[in-house]
Parts: sequence; C-alpha cells; structure tokens
Amino acid sequence: MSSELVVLPGRTERRRNRRPGAPGTARSGRTSHTSPDQGPPGRPPADLEQTPLDRTGLDRARLRHDRPVRLPASRGPVSEALLELLDTDPDHETPGRAGAHPAGPDQDRLQWSGPAVAAPTDDDLQLALWLSYELGYRGLAGVDEGWEHHPVLLAARRGWERVLLDGLELLTVDRLGPADPEPTAEQVVAALETLAGTERGPSLSGHLMRQATVRQFSEFLVHRSLYHLKEADPHTWGIPRLSGAVKAAMITIQLDEYGLGEVRAMHAQLFRDLMRDWQLDDRYGGYVDEVPAVTLLASNVISLFGLHRRWRGALTGHLALFEMTSSTPNARYARGHRRLGGGPRAAAFFDEHVVADAVHEQIAAHRLAGGLARTEPELGAQIVFGARTVALVDDLFAEHVLGAWGTGRSSLRRRLVEGRS
Repeated sequence: MSSELVVLPGRTERRRNRRPGAPGTARSGRTSHTSPDQGPPGRPPADLEQTPLDRTGLDRARLRHDRPVRLPASRGPVSEALLELLDTDPDHETPGRAGAHPAGPDQDRLQWSGPAVAAPTDDDLQLALWLSYELGYRGLAGVDEGWEHHPVLLAARRGWERVLLDGLELLTVDRLGPADPEPTAEQVVAALETLAGTERGPSLSGHLMRQATVRQFSEFLVHRSLYHLKEADPHTWGIPRLSGAVKAAMITIQLDEYGLGEVRAMHAQLFRDLMRDWQLDDRYGGYVDEVPAVTLLASNVISLFGLHRRWRGALTGHLALFEMTSSTPNARYARGHRRLGGGPRAAAFFDEHVVADAVHEQIAAHRLAGGLARTEPELGAQIVFGARTVALVDDLFAEHVLGAWGTGRSSLRRRLVEGRS
C-alpha cells in the first residue's frame, strides 16, 4: 500500500496551528502589521507582486485578501479554551460521552459564566463568538475547516449566543424602554422611523466631522474594518430565508452593497481603498487583536441573526435600520475625511453610502421591514428587536470611543503603530 499522503476532494492537509501563546511560541503580541511575506501596509505581499494573474491590479487584492484570518491572542479562559480546541483534529474519534472531545480542553472551560448584562461588552466572550463565526466567512489560518459545524463547537456557541441575546434584551429595554410585544406592520415601520430619527447622546459622526484628529480618524477606520471588509456578507445570509417581494427588497439593497457585480464598486473594496489611503493595514481581520469587545459585538450580532433562520426577523430589522441611519453619518465622515487631508478617490466609500443609502431608506423601511411584518406578522416584535440592537450597539460604540478620546486615551486595545501622522 502506498505511503503517499492522499488529500480527498473538499479537504485540506491538516495543519497544526501555532497560535499566540501556544507551547513553543512567544506571546508577545503584534507590534506591527507586517510579516516577511506580506510587505508594508497598503502594499501587496512580495510573493504576489509578479503573479501572472495581475491584469487589473484587483487579482493581487483577491489573492491577498481571501486568505484566512490570522489567529489572535486569547482574551480570557473561554477564548483560550476555544483556541486550544481549534488546534486539534475535528475528526478525532470520540470515545465516551457524547459531545466530548478528548484531544481538546475540558468542555466546561468553553462555558461563559458572567452575568447576561455584561455579555455584549465582555472581551473574552465576544472574541470567542467572533472566532466561531469567522469559520463560516474567510476561515481561520491553520484551523481545519471541519470545525465550522462541529457539534462540540456549535454546542458551546449556542450557550454564548443565549447569554448574548439575554444581555441585548436587558440593555435595549434599559436604554430604549419596553417595546410593543405585538406590533402591526404599520407600527413596525413607525418604530423604525422613530429609532432612525432619534439622537441619543453625543454624536460620534459629528466629532469625526469637526474635531477628530488624524489619529482618531485612523482609529475609527480600524474599528470599522472588522465589519466593512466583509460588508453585506452577514446580512446576505437572510436572502434564502425570505421570499417574494421581501426577498426582492433585500436583494435590491444587497446588489448595491456588492457594487452591482463590479469588484471596484463593491463597498468592501471601496473601504479597502480608503484604508490604503490612510496607510492602514487593509487585510481582512488584520486588526482583530486591536479592537475591543464592542467592535466585535457589532459584527457578531449580525452573524448571530444571519446564521439562524429563526432570527430572520431580527436580521431584517437590523438591515433596515442599518440602511435608514447610514446616509447622514457617512456625509459627516466624508467631510471629516476631507478636512484631515484624505484623498478624493478614497472618499468614494463615504460618498457612495450617502447616495445609495438615501435611496435604500424607503425600501428598507416599507418594502423590507414593513413587508416582512405584513407577510409574517408573528415576526413584528423580532423585526423591531433587530432594529433596536443597531441603536444599542451604535450607542455602546460611540460611548466607548468618545469616552476614550475625551480622556486622551486610545479607543483601541493598543495604540496604532501605523497610519498617517
């Protein structure tokens, strides 16, 4: 019998990942976003500069940015246990009790035991969730793709999601007041319009427009990169869960997010161009070690709603308010970008959102959210809940960022070492 390694279709040769802090590695953390094969921020990796595929300049970007996310350092016992689990073989034969995985950590270590109200802003929990979700997007470097739907991981994630949902419910009621448990379609639309038209607390977009320094604006882009470099992807999970006119409304919105099929016009690509203009690392997930829990939360909430059919109402409400509250802030971001010397071509990311999302507002409110509430009235309260999470997460993010800047601190977990000076 041949001793050659046979790689089956759809499988990859298994690699044991050497994550930060694992035995035999240094846990020093990154102080730069440059590695030997990648070159400085905004430049293609050396191994791709002469690729024969490079006809438009976008082939290099595709090869570079489709790479799996490099694993971050853990932030507590749960994310540490998860990283240990992901460093094992998902197909390991499992003797004994169901759900056990003897090659990995004790399963009890994957349980988060904090109070629900703290879940949305807990670094350890939010990183664990983000890692588990990223297996379904670009993947994680060195991690076997068989973990994506592994029962051990899904069981742990289900517990994390439950406590996060409880925390979101507690905080939305505490900050926004109780919601109607059985709203009509008209009341759903009215609730979203009220949320969209209400200013709550200091304006982050106003600060960025008028007062932000170059360093602060750079930090803002770093925070936003966790979502905008995969913009539209989490909401797109909702398309196969909808039907008829509601599905058509979501597709109408998402088509614009994906640049009507033109790579250069895709919003994620426009944001990548913006980051390059600001001399920031434009790799997908490149700043996961730098961003705090509240930034991970913004991405995790959409993934949670999108990956579960039973939360399709919340996903729809989230997308609707997302679109309804986008145009004005992006106009302010554009003015801040230009005030601080940002390039005119890079401003296209903000300008596109001002134009496109102004059109999307009515589609999102009436055809998408209102349409789903009419066709599936039992989802009315869930649609509003999804919209309220947008308002909640935006408020938590603004409070964190402005609070840090107001005391002269960085809003990131560690200060940037690149970007404009």
